[in-house]
Amino acid sequence: MKKIVYPIFALALLASCDVLDKQPLTAISPSSFFKTSADAESGITGSYDILQSTGLYSQDLIVLGEMPSDNCTSINLDVRDLAQMSWSSTTSQTSNLYRDAYQGINRVNTVLKYIPGISMDETRKTEILGEAKFLRALHYFNLVRAFGGVPLRLEPTESGTPEVLNLPRANAADVYTQVIADLNDAATTMPATNPRRAARGAALALLVRVYLTQRQWALAQQTANQIITGGSYRLETNFKNLFPADNKGESILEVQNSGTADGNNILPDLLLPSPPATYSFSEFNIPTLYRSASESRPTDLTFAVDTVQDLRWAYRGRVTGGRDHASYIDGKNSNENDKGPFVYKWPGNPNSFNSLDNTYIMRYAEVLLAYAEATNELSGPTADALAKLNLVRERAGLTALTSTSPEAASKQTLRNEIDKQRRLELAFEGERWFDLVRYARHNQVEAGAHTITALDIIAQKRQGQRDANYLLFPLPLGELNTNPSVAQNPGY
Repeated sequence: MKKIVYPIFALALLASCDVLDKQPLTAISPSSFFKTSADAESGITGSYDILQSTGLYSQDLIVLGEMPSDNCTSINLDVRDLAQMSWSSTTSQTSNLYRDAYQGINRVNTVLKYIPGISMDETRKTEILGEAKFLRALHYFNLVRAFGGVPLRLEPTESGTPEVLNLPRANAADVYTQVIADLNDAATTMPATNPRRAARGAALALLVRVYLTQRQWALAQQTANQIITGGSYRLETNFKNLFPADNKGESILEVQNSGTADGNNILPDLLLPSPPATYSFSEFNIPTLYRSASESRPTDLTFAVDTVQDLRWAYRGRVTGGRDHASYIDGKNSNENDKGPFVYKWPGNPNSFNSLDNTYIMRYAEVLLAYAEATNELSGPTADALAKLNLVRERAGLTALTSTSPEAASKQTLRNEIDKQRRLELAFEGERWFDLVRYARHNQVEAGAHTITALDIIAQKRQGQRDANYLLFPLPLGELNTNPSVAQNPGY
């Protein structure tokens, strides 16, 4: 299995100023470095590298997408704020996301500024610039979903002056406009194929997510259809074979982890029982399965999954640590910390917090579900919507839906089924909380559209208060202390 090991030199050169600490880039002048095609390749490689950071796909972004939701809970003090929905401006996971996303933005802004001036193959130059715009869009999409409007930095931070550092927050609509513009550019300039990196399909798949978030159903349907008819991706025949991620045919984009200090995935050691995890500690980000009567809630996974017929959740056999249920492992070790359900989508060797397991950012099953969702919103339970949904259902061992199925009786019943299948298919991959938030915003304009939304989970965890302020995370205290031009989100 070939992994990309990112050059330390490129990382040192392209490390951004930490947005929270406001330290300007001073080590090596980018204008002195970016001279050759090799420098351009190093620049884009360093831009991909940040995806492996703790604040992004090595830990915190995945945890933020699951822990506040109805998919996961925890007794671990490191994530208690997220589990209990008592986060604040000093919560480490939200601060790390903000910091690492802006470091990534600074790296791609550096690429976008200096690579156009390099004398090199023009086709490859155009592709690199497209990849950089895709990565910038990915970071800003992650930020705007989490925090709402944020400072919109489109140039590298190369000065410590207040007018450079202290940008005000752009409104969310302007951030989304920039994200869509970058993705549309990327979709026409990125490579058609790009092993182990982002290709045009990744730009289109991220556009689909953006359009679903904004309820632009026609654009979501059209863009998803481009991917489907393009033929570059396919569903894995066996759901179980998807994990660990390793650039399979269903993968649209995943983070390439090298299993070293420079490219490590710490999630397996955090999520698995010991063994196979290196250490035993208080359960971290565990599924909401089979909780006690005093702890369980009606939105728990316990009441959504079928552990007999659904191959994503059915018993597959014994493995180290317990009983394999594809999406989760039922821990059977003697230590109390290692009993019960654990996330099992990173099942490889944890390797002392340096796992080789990759992490999916996007995969083809999500595109099929998005197409079904957008089509249902536009036209109700059509044969076209059912066909795409059935591809995912049948892979899971479920029967195909027809026009006479109860789930296809109306737009509402099919919407409920699509919501459910999206939850069961993508569980623990970092999307559930953000789906629940967009469902809540959909309900604000169409009452009752979704049966479970983020506001329902907020009410469960905050003494019955359906506080819409908690649809966004608070800005980090470090940013507030160093940038007088930004204000905190309401409610914090």
